[in-house]
Amino acid sequence: MIINCPHCGPRDVSEFTYLGDASVKRPTSEKAARKSWENLVYNRDNPLGKHRELWHHAFACRLTMEVVRNTKTHEITSVKGRGPYFEETSK
Repeated sequence: MIINCPHCGPRDVSEFTYLGDASVKRPTSEKAARKSWENLVYNRDNPLGKHRELWHHAFACRLTMEVVRNTKTHEITSVKGRGPYFEETSK
């Protein structure tokens, strides 16, 4: 699988680390109920089709990006950088 890094260009997936589901809502408080944290860590969907994921370009530019990938075909339809730099420049 090839991921088109916004900074480095097309690269093999072996350069990246999967960080998880990009659509998961994390508890906003350190005092959130234990059940909220348990659901975040242990109860995950296993979607078939388009899925928003977080990937980290660990062996190059270290960019964190959001990838939209079809989990059945591995086709990638969108890649965008995440973080303060990308949030500022996309406004």
